[in-house]
Amino acid sequence: MSQGHGIRAVSYFDCPGGGQVVVGGNVAYIAHMKAPHGTSIVDVSDPAKPRKLAEVTVPNGVHSHKVRVSDGVMLVNREVVQMEEGVPRQGGLGIYDVSKPDQPREITFWKSKGVHRFTFDGRYAYLSPELEGYQGNIVLTLDLRDPAKPEEVGRWWMPGQWVAGGETPSWEGRHHRCHHPIRSGNRMYVSYWHGGFVILDVEDLAKPRMISALDWTPPYAHPIHTALPVPFPLAGKRVLLVADEDVAKTAPSPPSFLWLVDITDETRPVPFASFQVDGIDGSPQPPFTGCHQPCEEVRSTEIPVAWFAHGLRIVDVENPHAPREVASFLPDVPAGGTRVCSNDVCYDGRGLMYLIDRDRGLHILERA
Repeated sequence: MSQGHGIRAVSYFDCPGGGQVVVGGNVAYIAHMKAPHGTSIVDVSDPAKPRKLAEVTVPNGVHSHKVRVSDGVMLVNREVVQMEEGVPRQGGLGIYDVSKPDQPREITFWKSKGVHRFTFDGRYAYLSPELEGYQGNIVLTLDLRDPAKPEEVGRWWMPGQWVAGGETPSWEGRHHRCHHPIRSGNRMYVSYWHGGFVILDVEDLAKPRMISALDWTPPYAHPIHTALPVPFPLAGKRVLLVADEDVAKTAPSPPSFLWLVDITDETRPVPFASFQVDGIDGSPQPPFTGCHQPCEEVRSTEIPVAWFAHGLRIVDVENPHAPREVASFLPDVPAGGTRVCSNDVCYDGRGLMYLIDRDRGLHILERA
């Protein structure tokens, strides 16, 4: 049975496994892991009885596991994961009108080799696309003032990625690649997988400028998934929450965890604390056991984090030198699965939390 400490389940919505969930008004948008399921649109006006309104499907060979919504515009990623019977698939960003959530309508499609993860502030989309001539995903800002005519504003890449321009990477394969950018004011905080993270000055969005970078792989074995700025000081410090993802390990290792990094002097980021769930003894464990993704909307010092096999963990960072767990929820293992795989969490306007499992099902939760 599901186990909750300080968290209560409001309802469960049975659906294919998802990579991301976001709520706008009384509608939840769930981006799924596997074709033909693309994005489910769900009425949560009564959170005890979620009801499916519509679904956007994708062809086999396409991965569409991320979604963002603002002011009636929905963005979904498209990654090409395989050829289907020799038929080429198109990667990029799908742009939809969801002003009528039960009738999603594609406005246009921005083409690239593929888009992994992104954020969206209602005007600009901050993407991690794959583009011709580059090795691995880079940073790109797209202006969606007119959603029917997306326009590139600017791009940034780690030196070495632009192989068509004569650059030579100092790393293997796609180890150094943009995972996703998060903008806060005139700064952009970008997770760069096994390339660490970078802080960019985006006062001029057309010309991003690197302020600093930090990479801890090696000695640590996990790629960096998210670099999330806390929008208020903690103990007088400016703090960046950095989540390593428990996949693509460079060596056998214990599960990944959450870092706290002091960026008060943003030219010299300094990791100074971390959080790991209880019971981890330091021995190597299989992928999809440890940390994955914090809720990107920071409302207080209590940070909900999707923690793969350990469900949802609420981590209080009020004392940033000693982050501590204050609540948790471990769902039941989904039907047909072998263990929990909590992949993403978000809030709605009522303070409810939405926890999507990578393999199956969505839980709607509240603090008890």
